[in-house]
Amino acid sequence: MGQTVKKALTLKTLNKSNVWDLQENDIFRMWEAAEKDADLKDNARHYTDIIKSAFDMEEIKIDKPEVIKKYEARGCKVGQIKLDDNIKAKWAIKKKPILRVTDLTYENIRHISAIKLIEVLERNFGGGWDSLSQSIQDIIESGFDISTTTLPADRLKKPGGMYEKKMADGFEVLEIPKGTWVEAIFAKVKPEAEKPRMKFDVDESDSFNDDNDDEDLPEIEDHYNDPDEDDDYDEEKLIEESYRTTFEANPEDFELAAEDVSDDEDY
Repeated sequence: MGQTVKKALTLKTLNKSNVWDLQENDIFRMWEAAEKDADLKDNARHYTDIIKSAFDMEEIKIDKPEVIKKYEARGCKVGQIKLDDNIKAKWAIKKKPILRVTDLTYENIRHISAIKLIEVLERNFGGGWDSLSQSIQDIIESGFDISTTTLPADRLKKPGGMYEKKMADGFEVLEIPKGTWVEAIFAKVKPEAEKPRMKFDVDESDSFNDDNDDEDLPEIEDHYNDPDEDDDYDEEKLIEESYRTTFEANPEDFELAAEDVSDDEDY
C-alpha cells in the first residue's frame, strides 16, 4: 500500500500545531491563494496570530532594497501579503528556530525528528535528563519514547545490553559523561495514537439483531444460593479493607440503620 498523502494546508485549516510543518515560502503561497476569499479581511488577524506562533513575522515599513537586504541577511523571506482590497504590504518572515529545550512546546514537539531532539538536548545539557523541569519532560514525552540509563563507561555498550537493544530498535542516543560513568538518553518518535472509536459509533456492518446480542456474552455461574458457599470471613482482612475505603455519608443514616437492626432483632 502507498503512503497516505497529507491534504494540502490552507489558511482555513491552519492551526498552531500544523503550522510547524510549513516553511516561509509556504506562508506566502497560502496567503496568495486565499486572497480571493471574501472572509480574508475579517479573519486576517486570526491567521497572522497562528502564523506568528511558529514564525517571526514583521511588516517592512520602508520598502527600499538596502532595507530588504538586511532582512534577507537575517535569514528572512520577503514577500507581499494582501490584508485588504487596496492594501498590500511587504512582510519579512522567518521560521522560529528550536535551539533550546525552552523552545519546545506541545504544538511543535511532533514536528521535529529524534535527531533534532538529541541536538537540542545536547546543546542545553549538563546535568542529564533529571536536570530538566517536569514540564519540559512532559512535553518531550508527549512526542517521544524516552529511556535513560547510567552505567560505568566500560559497561554502557556491553553486548546484549540496553544500549545495543535500543539502537537496534531505532532509537537515537545522547551520551553524557559523568566522570567514569555515562548517562545515556534514548529517544524515538512516538507513533501517534489512532482516535479511539466511541462507544456508540456504529459501522454499517454492525448488526442490530437483538436475538443475537446474548450470544456474545459469557455465561456467569450463579453461586448466590449455593449451600456449600463459605460464609466465613477473615476479620483481619475486613478491618484492613475498611481502612482502604472512603465514602461520604450522613451520620444520621447510620443511626437510622442501627434502629432498623434493633427492630429486626425484636422479631
